[in-house]
Amino acid sequence: MIALFDRIYASLNRLGDSLLPLLARLTFAGVLFMYYINSGLTKLGDGISGLWTPSLGAYAQIFPKQMEAVGYDVSQLPGYSTIIVLAGTWAEFILPVLIIIGLLTRLAALGMIGFVVVQSLTDIIGHGAAAGGWFDGSSDSLIMDQRSLWVFLLLVLVFKGAGWLSVDRMISGPSADPAA
Repeated sequence: MIALFDRIYASLNRLGDSLLPLLARLTFAGVLFMYYINSGLTKLGDGISGLWTPSLGAYAQIFPKQMEAVGYDVSQLPGYSTIIVLAGTWAEFILPVLIIIGLLTRLAALGMIGFVVVQSLTDIIGHGAAAGGWFDGSSDSLIMDQRSLWVFLLLVLVFKGAGWLSVDRMISGPSADPAA
C-alpha cells in the first residue's frame, strides 16, 4: 500500500512540476495581462513620441501627492521623475509579455513582484486606498487580498520557471529541467 502511494505521489509531483508553470502563465494571461497593458496605455503620451514622453496622467498615477503639490505642472518635478515614470510604463508592457511568452520568466516574474509591491504602496500611501487586511473574514480587499494572490501566482513562476511550453525551454533545449 505504501509503495502504491509513493508511486502515485511521485506521478502527481512530476505532473505538478510540468503543469503548474504553464497554468500559472495561463492564469496570468487571463487575469493580469490586459490589466497591465491597459494601465500602461494610459501612461503613454500622444503619438509615437509618447513612448518617451509620458502623459500627464502617468505622473499623476505614479506621483499623486507630488503632482498635487506642484499644481499638476510636470516641469516642477525633479528630472528623475520622468525616468521613473518611463521605467514603470515600459515595465507594464515588457514584463507581462516576457511572462506570457516564457522568456526570462523567473526574472520577469520577480520584476512583476517588485512592480506589484510598488504599485500597492503607491495606491495606499499616494492615493489613500484602503489596504484591507488578512484574516479579517473578507476576501475582497483590493490590495492585501487580491495582490497577495497575484504575488503568489508570480512566485510560482519564480520558483518553478516557465515550464515546458516556453521560449526559455526552447533556448535551454529539451534535455533541460522541465520546470525551466
